[in-house]
This record gives sequence, C-alpha cells and structure tokens, in this order.
Amino acid sequence: MTNSRSVQTSFGPLCVHVEDDAIVRLTWEIAQDQGENSLLKEAISQLKAYDLGTLKAFDLPLRVKGSAFQHAVCAEMSAIPFGDTKTYGEIAKALGAPARAVGQACGGNPVPVIIPCHRVMGAKGLTGFSGAGGVETKVALLRHEGAGGFLI
Repeated sequence: MTNSRSVQTSFGPLCVHVEDDAIVRLTWEIAQDQGENSLLKEAISQLKAYDLGTLKAFDLPLRVKGSAFQHAVCAEMSAIPFGDTKTYGEIAKALGAPARAVGQACGGNPVPVIIPCHRVMGAKGLTGFSGAGGVETKVALLRHEGAGGFLI
C-alpha cells in the first residue's frame, strides 16, 4: 500500500510516496491521501530542512524500481555532494556506459531532489530536468545549493 504526503517548498509542492518501509517516488503535486507514518514525517521534515538550507544530505530509506543500471546511476547521483555537479559523461565513464544511457537513467529517476539528478549536467552545461517546471526548477535547485555560479 502506498501512502503519500505533500510539503510546500520554494520549488513547488513536493509529494513523497512511501510503500512499506521505503520512499519509492517524489512528485511535484499535492498528495491525494495525505497519509501519516513515521517515514513520511521524517521525509517531510528533511525536505523542509533542505528547503531552508539547513540539510545538505538526505538520510532516508529509498526503493528505486528498475534495472541494475538504473540503481548504479542513482547511486552515482546520490554521491554528488550538495553544491557540486557532475556531467553525464563523468558518470558514464565511472560506470563504463554511454552518456546517453546515463541521461535516460537520470530522466527516469523516481525520487528527484532526494536523489539529486538536478546536479547532473551536459558536457556543455545545463540540460533538461524531468521535474515540474523543467529547466527552471533545475536552475532553482542548483542556485539553492550554491551551484548556479556557472549560470551567470
């Protein structure tokens, strides 16, 4: 059974979706069920702290559905520190995979923000973003983290 809860942030309403004992999705919407359990409370608390700039790394149980490659790309994205960025090519080199495949896996990230796909850039700079608001939201997240200097 999936429970969901939303929090209003400067990046829009973020909705955390939990199945059993792990977060399985994060979307830009208002939750329909507004469920309540300790994991949802902790996730909302951490998202609020991130939005305030007091949390730099999330510590939440996640369950990413997908291939071993999707898991590997999500692990690489999760390892990018707050305020830093990597390119698709850098992640591709680390995994021994094509950059295009990394880009597709980034776009398929089910838990954006918590798994920071916004920190992944193209070889020539800013690229798309699958979250609501697209590139504008990516820019807002990068600026929030102090990683937006390249945009000026």
